[in-house]
Amino acid sequence: MEIEWAVSRLAALAQASRLSVFRLLVEKGPDGMPAGEIADRLGVAPNTLSFHLKELSNAGLLKSRQQGRFVYYAPDFDAMNALLGYLTENCCAGSVAAPDCALPAKCCG
Repeated sequence: MEIEWAVSRLAALAQASRLSVFRLLVEKGPDGMPAGEIADRLGVAPNTLSFHLKELSNAGLLKSRQQGRFVYYAPDFDAMNALLGYLTENCCAGSVAAPDCALPAKCCG
């Protein structure tokens, strides 16, 4: 993974509302949730939420799909796992003997 790719994704998550949206969607899982439900659950105005969803989508962290009248958003678990892998690939210099080093398990992948 290129460092610019990681910086782009980390920058998208480096804002409280966007991080809350992403964590909520990760909790919800691959089915995701409609934008209106996200706004209700987080107490965010729809126009503000739209901005944050766009930022997360542009960073490659969210997928969206139209279902009837609603747009559902879900995390891109492959992108999330790639970012986690990038952040931890050199953990403890690759030593499996380091007791405090626990690489994260892949999530929903």
